[in-house]
Amino acid sequence: MSELKLSDNERAKRESNFLRGTIEQDLQDDLTGGFTGDNYHLIRVHGMYQQDDRDIRNERTAQKLEPLHNVMLRARLPGGIIKPEQWLVVDKFAEESSIYGSIRLTTRQTFQYHGVLKRDIKHMHQTLNSTGIDSIATAGDVNRNVLCTSNPVESHLHQEAYEWAKQISEHLLPKTRAYLEIWLDGERLNTPEEEPILGATYLPRKFKTTVVVPPHNDVDLHANDLNFVAIAENGKLVGFNVLVGGGLAMTHGDTATYPRKATEFGFIPLSHTIAIAEAVVTTQRDMGNRVDRKNAKTKYTLERVGVEVFKAEVEKRAGIEFGAIRPYKFTSRGDRFGWVEGIDGKQHLTLFIENGRILDYPGKPLKTGLREIAKIHQGDFRITANQNLIIAGVPTEQKAQIEQLAREHGLIEDSVSEQRKSSMACVALPTCPLAMAESERVLPEYVTELEGYLAKHNITDDNIIFRVTGCPNGCGRAMLAEVGLVGKAPGRYNLHLGGNREGTRIPRMYKENITDRQIMEELDTLIGRWSAERNSGEGFGDFVIRAGIIAPVIDSARDFYAAV
Repeated sequence: MSELKLSDNERAKRESNFLRGTIEQDLQDDLTGGFTGDNYHLIRVHGMYQQDDRDIRNERTAQKLEPLHNVMLRARLPGGIIKPEQWLVVDKFAEESSIYGSIRLTTRQTFQYHGVLKRDIKHMHQTLNSTGIDSIATAGDVNRNVLCTSNPVESHLHQEAYEWAKQISEHLLPKTRAYLEIWLDGERLNTPEEEPILGATYLPRKFKTTVVVPPHNDVDLHANDLNFVAIAENGKLVGFNVLVGGGLAMTHGDTATYPRKATEFGFIPLSHTIAIAEAVVTTQRDMGNRVDRKNAKTKYTLERVGVEVFKAEVEKRAGIEFGAIRPYKFTSRGDRFGWVEGIDGKQHLTLFIENGRILDYPGKPLKTGLREIAKIHQGDFRITANQNLIIAGVPTEQKAQIEQLAREHGLIEDSVSEQRKSSMACVALPTCPLAMAESERVLPEYVTELEGYLAKHNITDDNIIFRVTGCPNGCGRAMLAEVGLVGKAPGRYNLHLGGNREGTRIPRMYKENITDRQIMEELDTLIGRWSAERNSGEGFGDFVIRAGIIAPVIDSARDFYAAV
């Protein structure tokens, strides 16, 4: 690829002095609340996105004010585990220094702050660092927060898987001292720097990794570039099946972009885990498309160079060969709400947090409730990839006290339907600059309508995996839902149908660019048919395919856009 043809992001990374840019100088500029030039993009590798409140943008423009620039920070929490003492620090900063005062649990199994002004950014990083948390490489062209199945039942197996998630995360982090120097006032060393894994210009595009413990696919492995599927024998982890090349983002109107499931490469023993992780990343680093960012993800590299070519290069770099895939099966991907007892005898409480938004609402002081629980909890908190929270490792004698606090603060509501628990949305408006339509703010209303249709058609004992995203970038994982809405414009979405409950099939577009009212009318009719015509135990996604309402996506690189 000619140097002249590289995307401008490649130039910015090359000239950034290992991700430093002129971020420090920007921090001193009080004439604007934002970051300028390349720094707008460089802060992403430091875990932040520049945003503004789009609800008041026009009002501020009329007042001849710039947009209310602020940053969203995404923390690095491999496996989503955070200690109660850390949570109290996170909670305090949100309360005192965020415009919105909330903590947002994400589909990447971590938390986000929204609405942090420039004057508070350095304090934010130093506050998190004081409790052992950072935001290194949670965005940008690097390996991002490593997910791990939240499994509070098989405690020993989960602990092994979690330790591997942490090791992978640490091994693949950027080696530059930029984060330490800029945000934590670290010493500047007069020694040459290098990035032996990520390279001087880092990866061609974002890279996502998971560690998955079957039979629960709660991390939606097919949304990720690299996946380690845990294989256990007699309750002991012995190795991983490796799957590569998943991803859900696409671009409206560009048929060269599409969601793609991950491809099975083979089995490896535990001793080869880090070597394979590094080999996959460096292969994508060197083979990935640095000219067209829309085709720069690992999924497109596999399609362009061929799966076998990519796999052989990984084997060569790691110095091993993949074994045959070991048997595994996914039966579910939702969180298990309420109390469960682990094999270690500890109690674990999974709380449903609608949209992952932790805030004190009228009559539901969720944020205060979690603060009070954190003050007495002796175990840990686990953020799930479905935007919920597990209070894990509760001694039996403390169970009643924890439950009482949760109920008093609206963290447990017995009336929450299975449909609501099976629905998810990205943040979208007003803070996400990419959002074309509402998502988080309309999800509760849409779910209420779906609940009404299920009741109308006498099927309240069932539910649909329902997801809404404000744009086609995939944050809400609508492209692995039974019903997925992808934002096109205010109040308008593409309606996708035909995913399955296990998260192993991509849905196909059923109707394009239709209003939310049209969508609900379609779903009312389809749910009626599902109720009347379904086989025993047949999920909605499986039904619409069997009934010929939509054709299944077999090979998304070739038939996702096919007129069938």
